[in-house]
Amino acid sequence: MTAPLPPDCWAISDGAAGNERQALALALALGLAPRVIRLHVRQPWQALAPHLLTGASWALREADGSPLQPPWPGLAIGCGRRAALATRALRRWSRGRCYGVQILDPRIDARAFDLVIAPAHDRLAGGNVIASIGALNPVDGEWLAAGRLRFAALAALPGPRTTVLIGASTRAQRLDGAYFDALLERLQAHHANHGGSFLVSLSRRTPTELAAQLRQRFSSLPGTFWGGPADGDNPYAGLLGWADRIVVTPDSVNMISEACATGKPVYTFAPRAIGGKLAQFHAALLASGHLRELGDTRARPLPPALAETGEIAALVRERWLRERLA
Repeated sequence: MTAPLPPDCWAISDGAAGNERQALALALALGLAPRVIRLHVRQPWQALAPHLLTGASWALREADGSPLQPPWPGLAIGCGRRAALATRALRRWSRGRCYGVQILDPRIDARAFDLVIAPAHDRLAGGNVIASIGALNPVDGEWLAAGRLRFAALAALPGPRTTVLIGASTRAQRLDGAYFDALLERLQAHHANHGGSFLVSLSRRTPTELAAQLRQRFSSLPGTFWGGPADGDNPYAGLLGWADRIVVTPDSVNMISEACATGKPVYTFAPRAIGGKLAQFHAALLASGHLRELGDTRARPLPPALAETGEIAALVRERWLRERLA
């Protein structure tokens, strides 16, 4: 018998696309229609989040400036450090009636929440901690099919279709002119040998000046290029749905996780050694076969799609029910 979940759910983030996407993906995987909360946090609570709980009712605001007010939700899903302050506060304000689920390492004792979901590379441990490999996301067979249907025109592009997802520089990997020189050289060589087309998408983080350069440079390859809203509706779901293979820059856990959730061959290009926790994330996916280095031509079977979100949603449901019965 399927355990009932509270119908009232808040998906809380600071409005950053990657954070909101994870909170929303988990809520939807639980079969809920959450209220989306995009937080504005006043100082010094913003800098100290989620540690400073005193005065949080004054400090936490929705994007329009209105305070968080009851009735409190039965389930709160927060993602990111600022959201962790709200998730933590809701447990207190509701006197424990709100079940607080926090995504990503909250940087305080995990026992401040009912449940914490954190990537394994964060090395967070505890009885109420669920470890993931990557980022939670909505990508599954149904989502991909909907993307193909909505962006059916992409099917006319010649195959094999290579979707290219481009992010931006981070401390772990610099994406500069030299990086894209080398990446374009490899993609052009692939086209010379295999033909096909390239379905390119930039992220919100890609700098504007770099976007203009990339648009010009990718014009030498057949395919389509999406650099932002000026190019029309974001075809991201269609690009993943119609791809025969995916090439993704190494900077984003979210983008790589979503690419690996498609069940298609996924490649990344990292000419410099990847630093920090991101290196552990890459190593795990390279070891499992979900991710390959661009240029790796070894013939080997693909692993099953990285379908973490549904599996983790089932664990959340189980933990929530166990807590309520206890």
